[in-house]
Order: sequence, then C-alpha cells, then structure tokens
Amino acid sequence: MSQAGSVVPVLGLPDDITVALFDLDGVLTDTASVHRTAWTDAFNAFLTQRAGGDITGRTDELRPFTDQDYFDFVDGRPRMDGVRSFLDSRSLQVDDAAAEAVAESKNGAFLNSLQRDGVVAYPGSVRYLNAARQAGLRIAVVTSSRNGAQVLAAAGLTEFVEHRVDGNTIVDEGLAGKPAPDSYLRGAELMDVVPAAAAVFEDAISGVEAGSAGHFGYVIGIDRVGGGQSAAMSAAGASIVVSDLDALLAEN
Repeated sequence: MSQAGSVVPVLGLPDDITVALFDLDGVLTDTASVHRTAWTDAFNAFLTQRAGGDITGRTDELRPFTDQDYFDFVDGRPRMDGVRSFLDSRSLQVDDAAAEAVAESKNGAFLNSLQRDGVVAYPGSVRYLNAARQAGLRIAVVTSSRNGAQVLAAAGLTEFVEHRVDGNTIVDEGLAGKPAPDSYLRGAELMDVVPAAAAVFEDAISGVEAGSAGHFGYVIGIDRVGGGQSAAMSAAGASIVVSDLDALLAEN
C-alpha cells in the first residue's frame, strides 16, 4: 500500500487520510434519482389513499410529496426512518403496519426499476475509485440502503470495496441511522482506523451531518442537485463540496 502522503497529490485529501468511506446512491451510482422516484410514488399513493382521492392542487398536510421533501426528510436515511421523518413533517400519525407498507411499496418500486433498467456508475466516480485504488487508499461503502450489495454488483463496483456497511447492518447491529454517525463509525471500525484517518463522501445532507458528528478527518459533499444544496452541505459540516468526484482529481 502507498503511504498516506503519496495519496494527497492524486486524490485531493489531507495527508493523514488512509481510508475512504463512500455513500453509494448518488455518490458512486446514479441510483439516487431512482430512490427519489420510488419514494415519490409510494408517498403519493399513501397520501391519495389518506385523502380519499386526487391530491393534485392540495396545500394541506396531504399535498403531494416533492423533491424537497425527499432531500429534507428521506435522503440518506434508513428506510423506516425516512418514512417516519416525512410523516412527522406533515403531522400524519400512522401505526407501524401502515408505515411499513409505505416502506415496502417504495422498496418494491426501487427493485423493479433496478431489474428493468440496471445501474449506472458515475464515470467521474469510477475514475476516482481507480485513482484511489492505484494510490493505495483503502475503500469501504457506508449506505443506508438494504440493497447495497445488489447495487454494487449491478454497477460492477464490488471489486473496489473492502467492507460494506448497509441498511441490513444497521438493523442487525442496532445502529442509529444517518444523520447519527454510527454507520460511518462502524465502517471506520471495520477498516481498523480512527475516524480522523477516514474521509466521508456523501451526497445527502443527513450523511454530511453524520460525517461531521463523527469527527471524521475530511467530509466531501457531492452536490448533484444544484440550487442551495452546496451551501446546505457546507452548513452541515462538509469540508469541501464538489459536483463530481473527479473534480477532486482535477484540482491536483
């Protein structure tokens, strides 16, 4: 393995970083939009049922689910946390069975899309992964998705990853989901490094908050949304915000 100091000129990271902890959807693979569409369909079906009919044009708590709802309440969180966070934002009270039904509806839509359309890895992310591997940076994936293994395999990225912490790990080990730092701390533990020696790569505000809360050595925000997302990531604790991972390579 290369020494950490040799990583810096290539990857745009501080010289004491030896491990990269990557979120998956929206960071390495173009699946965040698939998740967003699946969540939109699931929540709007729930809201329509709750309203007893069409929700178009409504402005109350049963108004349609929006992209901003996704970014504010769902993005990066474990599935059930996302359901509860959004429903709480609308002051909608449901029992566990109803919440689980929304989560299962979303997951079914996501898996159908995965099977039908496949998964595309961002070219800039693949370039960065190759550069990281060549430089000797060790790589793990930390994702709230319970489909992490399938997405990595479908995108052809499994070979890059030394360890994976996913939604199944979070449930099985009783970890708190993002924005709590637990899943990233578990990733660092599996890689046998202290948080200060690891960099977190995230496209979700909740994930950036997790990296900041865990006192990781560097937190990279990947803004694929535009608008105020970059500023929000910086406010949440990102050390740097880029539009694609290969922008880090271009800076050196």
